[in-house]
Amino acid sequence: MPKPASEKITILLISIHGLIRGKNLELGRDADTGGQTKYVLELTKALARRPEVERVDLMTRRIIDEAVSDDYGQMIEPLSDNARIVRIECGPEGYIFKEALWDYLDIFRDNALQYIYKQEKPPDILHSHYADAGYVATRLSHQLEIPLIHTGHSLGRIKRKRLLASGVSGVDIEERYKMARRINAEEETLATAERVITSTSQEIHSQYAQYDYYNPDQMRMIPPGTDLEKFHHPDGTEFESTIYHRIKPFLNDPEKPMILALSRPDYRKNMHTLVEAYGESEKLQELANLVIVAGTRDDIKDLEPGSQEVLTELLLTIDRYDLYGKVAYPKYHSSDEVPVLYRLVALSRGIFVNPALTEPFGLTLIEATASGVPIVATEDGGPVDIIKNCQNGYLIDPLDKEQITDSVLKLLTEEKRWQAFSKNGLESIRRYYSWESHVATYLDLIRPIIDRSEPLERLPVGRRAILYHNGAIVSDIDQNLLGDKHALDSLIHILHENRKTIAFIIATGRRLDSALTVLRKFQIPQPDVLITSSGTEIYYAPNLIQDEAWANHIDYQWHKNYVFRLLSELPGLSLQPRTEQSAFKVSYYYDIQKGPSVDEIRGLLLQNEQNVNVIFSFGQFLDIVPVRASKGYAIHWISDLFDISLDHFLIAGGSGSDEDMMRGKTRSIVVANRHCEELSDLANTDSIYFSKEHFAAGILDGIRHYDFLTLCG
Repeated sequence: MPKPASEKITILLISIHGLIRGKNLELGRDADTGGQTKYVLELTKALARRPEVERVDLMTRRIIDEAVSDDYGQMIEPLSDNARIVRIECGPEGYIFKEALWDYLDIFRDNALQYIYKQEKPPDILHSHYADAGYVATRLSHQLEIPLIHTGHSLGRIKRKRLLASGVSGVDIEERYKMARRINAEEETLATAERVITSTSQEIHSQYAQYDYYNPDQMRMIPPGTDLEKFHHPDGTEFESTIYHRIKPFLNDPEKPMILALSRPDYRKNMHTLVEAYGESEKLQELANLVIVAGTRDDIKDLEPGSQEVLTELLLTIDRYDLYGKVAYPKYHSSDEVPVLYRLVALSRGIFVNPALTEPFGLTLIEATASGVPIVATEDGGPVDIIKNCQNGYLIDPLDKEQITDSVLKLLTEEKRWQAFSKNGLESIRRYYSWESHVATYLDLIRPIIDRSEPLERLPVGRRAILYHNGAIVSDIDQNLLGDKHALDSLIHILHENRKTIAFIIATGRRLDSALTVLRKFQIPQPDVLITSSGTEIYYAPNLIQDEAWANHIDYQWHKNYVFRLLSELPGLSLQPRTEQSAFKVSYYYDIQKGPSVDEIRGLLLQNEQNVNVIFSFGQFLDIVPVRASKGYAIHWISDLFDISLDHFLIAGGSGSDEDMMRGKTRSIVVANRHCEELSDLANTDSIYFSKEHFAAGILDGIRHYDFLTLCG
């Protein structure tokens, strides 16, 4: 029976794992006690302050363990007059990680039912947080006929890719993380929930879209609240801070406006492009200082390899453009100093720049906005929503240095625009990113669900026969995808329609940034996997997570500097620009008329005990990569990781660099516009189809030839 709109409502939030208590949250104690526990506690308290809310219960697991505080064994913990934490028995008394809870969730369900039955009245709505709570709440919802809303916080399909990238095998993932159970629980929850709440639109369109029960009409974006007591307009004391005196010695004129970039030292954060943009603009250097805050360090050599490479490249770029006295790059900062950093930027009439290649949410942008700082940010994910809501900055292509420079210069040179963006941000942050605005939107969302006045129209969907991808379409960029816009659009449509069963993989000789630039220019969707730099780097969507295990694997017997020295005096070879070099690739322009043959170059390297792969393509490019690295080796690696049979890979090639991934059990296509006679040696190979169609039309022809969609359906 619908609930009258005038009646107060009761809400049951369920967050099963982690250590949750009303005071002194143990954030960061482990992976289960982080952002989610803080979010549900703050949400509970904020909802309880609303006059239309009669009661809010936050239900979690009861824990009795000498290793943790007695607080977690308390059955009922009041948070206010109308809010409390309710702790439910669930399996062993001791504290265990969420992956070990799956066998006990039905016990939690049964005990939760007993608790609800004893209440004076049942809750009007259930709100589950994370997959384990979704499993429980789905069953409570069906049994009690109470509507369910859900927040995933993170998703199993996305985490599985991240774990694969870190080197964990598929078998170990299933054994340790119970990933199949988690994903099945997420699917059940999506099939049951009236609404799913996300923090960004990217979660809706990129992450949840990988699920069988995906229904975008079911989903609503409500960004989490921000601590506006910590992040606020400057008060004038910031120049006395420790962090300012840590930055000041780097700069010849510390009173200039600051261009601040703040992130961990990760290649995806793309800080080197910002430094290059600054280094190439005399006007930027004249008007402002650049402040790069990239984690903390004692010695770069003690950091993990990825961070070492990022910081080393930053320092080399600063040196190349001779930016000493203009760029600050402090070694240390604490979390308490971050709000002060933003306020220093505001005081200097500066700008915060986030040039990340991908940015799912953009918490730093919200923090900068709350401090009165205009922003320049990547046109991806969360920043799109933030700038749309706050009207306080510019979106940029993170790989377009000219666009980055122009956007920053506008804000530095147009005072009225800077003031307007600063004011817009300060006013909008409370409207869109405070806890007050969060719960106001939240209550507007759940009231019609409680009243039964906004029923969800379920889409006719069914579960796929397999849990993960059953096939993959692999293509290079230049010879295969570009050249026929109509055929490319048709191929993109096929990839989108079959995205849940067939992975889309790009394998290119380009570096990651170069590949992303072309993909964006031609509006090619981000692939599930990007194999770049001639098979030496592998990245996974949606957040471009680099496969660290692959990097460790191919490092075997690799001596880049020695290879460079051996080939430096050979005729016919000239190094390609620095942008085409990478940690595991030495790239040359190769004049076959002037230089030794490819076989002679390979022989010279072997004679000097350099067992490497020599890749010749497009009649002019020569790449030297580790012996374990190539596009073909990368395909076999992904086949093992994703558990996709090699004969369910459709490989499209057009140049000599594609040859090794087309041999073997894969189903392969050579497009008609292949470069010269490269790949002609494959003409008599049964598993390779030479299409008479060009570019993407050749790939479409190959899909039909192999009846590939039926094979992988």
